[in-house]
Amino acid sequence: MDEFVIDISQDRLDDLRERLERTRWPDALDGVGWSYGVPPEAVRELAGHWLDGYSWRAHEARLNALPQYTTVIDGQRVHFAHVRSPREDALPLLLTHGWPSTFADFSRVAGPLSRDFHLVIPSVPGFAFSGPATEPGWGARRVAAAWVELMSRLGYARYGTQGGDLGALVSPAVARLAPERVVGVHLNALTAFVTDDMSGLTDAEVERARGVERWRREFSGYAAVQGTRPQTLAYALADSPAGLLAWTLDAFASWGQDVGGVPADDLLTDVTILWLTGTAGSSTRIYRESAGDWEPPDAPGKTPTGVAVFPGDSTVRRYAERVHNVVRWSEFASGGHYAALQAPDLLVSDVREFFASCS
Repeated sequence: MDEFVIDISQDRLDDLRERLERTRWPDALDGVGWSYGVPPEAVRELAGHWLDGYSWRAHEARLNALPQYTTVIDGQRVHFAHVRSPREDALPLLLTHGWPSTFADFSRVAGPLSRDFHLVIPSVPGFAFSGPATEPGWGARRVAAAWVELMSRLGYARYGTQGGDLGALVSPAVARLAPERVVGVHLNALTAFVTDDMSGLTDAEVERARGVERWRREFSGYAAVQGTRPQTLAYALADSPAGLLAWTLDAFASWGQDVGGVPADDLLTDVTILWLTGTAGSSTRIYRESAGDWEPPDAPGKTPTGVAVFPGDSTVRRYAERVHNVVRWSEFASGGHYAALQAPDLLVSDVREFFASCS
């Protein structure tokens, strides 16, 4: 394993600024809000902050406070942060991000979590400093297999996993591959398959479950493109920082339902990392590569699983229990899909309490 330090040359930052300043803005309809996609005023405002308020160097230094390394697993470069706890007997905890996030999302919770856990925070192949995936097939299950190998190389024979969004697909897959080693799985932003039978659900659960159909009907266009034609999309994302910003802002704002929920600097850190590493396009391929990984297994997993549900999630316990061995279910009135950024204190507390019961 090689030590790694983020060190972006100034000429690449200058190129980013020049491209942003030369943005060719599209036309837009008046009075339609977010119903046609991200409105120009939202992108212009954030782009203005990117140019004149956001400091990459400050966030580069903040991220470099996390010890980082690279290694090669299954022919693919894998970047990860490894933050050891002052407690030698701490449980190792593997954290997996989603899309369009990066490992940087966990930098906000790394400090408090490291009091109780040895943290391993990888960049998913195709994302950020792991670089573009060099061959097809890097879906969620292959990522999970790489994580099992990574934890073996680090000497961790017993550990927990945590993840949201894509990470909520990868983390339980790790447990299925190494059930004798994973003591517990903690998930947020979990997608659970909804059936037509909603009898016995509370009104709140019915409303949450119906959110899945609304997502499919109104907001799933990005997933359809990334799941079928990611290369075509990649040309725009790789060439236009404003285009990349708009595409990712739509997701971070939950397609207009949670505008401003993710702090602007945290959103821009993810976008800047994807831009500077040239992985804006390659990161979207995870949707195509993971197409078969979303199918629910024949039987629920056996590893104890905790699920944290934040506003905007569509997860219902009955459906989650068809796939996972749910032993803890927490619902929160604040936060959102990107809990590590939107509700870090709540996420940290729930993770701590869950794994205390697994030890």
